[in-house]
Amino acid sequence: MAFVSTKDGTQIFYKDWGPKTATPIVFSHGWPLSSDDWDTHMLYFLAKGYRVIAHDRRGHGRSTQTDTGNDMDTYAADLATLTDHLDLKGAVHIGHSTGGGEVARYVSRAKPGRVSKAVLVSAVPPIMVKTAANPGGIPLEVFDGFRAALSANRAQFFLDVPSGPFYGFNRPGAKISPGIIQNWWRQGMMGGAKAHYDCIKAFSETDQTEDLKGISVPTLVMHGDDDQVVPIANSGLLSAKLLKHGSLKIYQGFSHGMLTVNADVISPDLLAFIKG
Repeated sequence: MAFVSTKDGTQIFYKDWGPKTATPIVFSHGWPLSSDDWDTHMLYFLAKGYRVIAHDRRGHGRSTQTDTGNDMDTYAADLATLTDHLDLKGAVHIGHSTGGGEVARYVSRAKPGRVSKAVLVSAVPPIMVKTAANPGGIPLEVFDGFRAALSANRAQFFLDVPSGPFYGFNRPGAKISPGIIQNWWRQGMMGGAKAHYDCIKAFSETDQTEDLKGISVPTLVMHGDDDQVVPIANSGLLSAKLLKHGSLKIYQGFSHGMLTVNADVISPDLLAFIKG
């Protein structure tokens, strides 16, 4: 198992598969999951000859269960520590949900030459919570409910989310996969409760408008129009408008977890953008 140490001593677990001379693709996962959420895509791109890298965010998966630093600035700094450690050049960064926020902040601040392209999949930027400046956002009370559910019975909460809105399994006619639900629960329960609690504020209240404006590389925004967790109207549609070199791909009827339940569609689209 590979780990890199951050400046505060946190151990970040990561996977690094494939030829070290190949174009690197770096994947950042959503809350409260781990790098395992990207396994299907990592195997796909590995078979195409790419170098694929994914890490467990601090407090998640196999990384240190930190009680501090569970914020977007530190997540991006941790990612920078990893890319410096591996000395990645011309990498493509792909982030899902909270990982999309992490990617946006990292890419906007990355050292010259580190990043060639970026992809935001069902991602949280620009900002999720409803404010005076963001009247279309989600009321703070919803996220307070997340925190209350996590504190009261994290194990049950982590069954309810994937069983319902995350993958659209609450929609009529949905093809429900018990294995996907159980894998979501497994990944979530590997992480630390304090880090997961803090991360709710990080993914919902961090304003990433300036991050998006500061990204200079080509960036693809991918979002399902039936995303019940990060609704497209207040996320993907707005992000695409803020990016200097952004493009938007909307998936009709796809859920927040489309990277998993629709991997057969998402992987080829990612490949086309990377090769384009």
